[in-house]
Amino acid sequence: MFEFATTSRIIFGSGSLEQAPSIIAERGRRVLLVTGGGLGRETALLTLLQQNHFAIDLLRVKREPGVEDIANGVELARAKGIEVVVGLGGGSAIDAAKAIAAVATNPGELLDYLEVIGRGLALSAPGIPCIAIPTTAGTGAEVTRNAVIDVPEQAIKVSLRGPQVLPQVAIIDPHLALTVPAAVTAATGFDALTQVIEPFLSTRANSLTDALSREAMRLAARSLGLAHANGADLGAREDMAQVSLFGGLCLSNAGLGAVHGLAGPLGGMFRAPHGAVCAVLLGPTMAANLKAIVASNLPNRDDLLKRFREIGQILTARQEATAEDSIAWVNSLAQSLRIPKLSSYGVGPERFGPIIERAQRASSMTYNPVKLQPEELAWILRTAL
Repeated sequence: MFEFATTSRIIFGSGSLEQAPSIIAERGRRVLLVTGGGLGRETALLTLLQQNHFAIDLLRVKREPGVEDIANGVELARAKGIEVVVGLGGGSAIDAAKAIAAVATNPGELLDYLEVIGRGLALSAPGIPCIAIPTTAGTGAEVTRNAVIDVPEQAIKVSLRGPQVLPQVAIIDPHLALTVPAAVTAATGFDALTQVIEPFLSTRANSLTDALSREAMRLAARSLGLAHANGADLGAREDMAQVSLFGGLCLSNAGLGAVHGLAGPLGGMFRAPHGAVCAVLLGPTMAANLKAIVASNLPNRDDLLKRFREIGQILTARQEATAEDSIAWVNSLAQSLRIPKLSSYGVGPERFGPIIERAQRASSMTYNPVKLQPEELAWILRTAL
């Protein structure tokens, strides 16, 4: 038995941004546009909205959204009677838009609903209609039912969760990613790849997410390197936009694993970019998982080993590929895309204890295909240094 929940409507394709005004108008005329830190990717949408005479308030989120960012957005939405919240940008801008839209219609404040540092109450009222328009191919936040909130004073990232957090509509226009810098393309693309590999090995994997994972791995193998080498390659950008979208669908419905279990604490403790952390952890984590699965007596051991071999076959496009080939391919790609090591963010062995302690409490660890021990998690971190 499995459940599959996602955004009510997904519109995908080059030029699909042109549909935004009519989609927004169906929900209201007073718009809060939440966007990122100033690369100007909101210009085309702003022009479309102004030409169609919407009342627009603009809110910039220049980093991963914090509690104060969401509080300011909620206050603005309530004061201005905002009817539609539009998130345009990377995962940070979209997560901020989702959180603002969800909290603005519910009593109280964000901390009432946050896990770990807040009261963890369930959202009860439907949120303001939210439209998500990604400009990077990474998090898949346009189709997920959580929003990640940064709490730097506690060196932690926490989530706002619930069906109310899902955007009503996702508009994915690969044209918007054509100017994304190579380093960001590499990091976000690896995040997207991780988010289709981990659900394929997850304890919650199902036939629907498996189908999406298989196709997304094939697309990423074909196009991540191409998008990094030539950002203007629209075909590669379209492929990676699909990988990101499918990753969001997969992680929401099958869960993630130890890569994301470790990436959360690392991002909170060291201000390390999430995608780049996933990229450097993916190969070592796959290696640790494979070794633990081989040595285990898990009832699904043979199925997991078959899945590892299948990952190798998809990524290398060779039918004779082995499970180990999947790890070699991932490590080789990370090297060719010049993914930074963890040490570049100040991570050292002396901090492994707190990282591992926090990682073991992360929800993503629950869905890892095998329970990794602290010494195995330390090996992953050491290998990624």
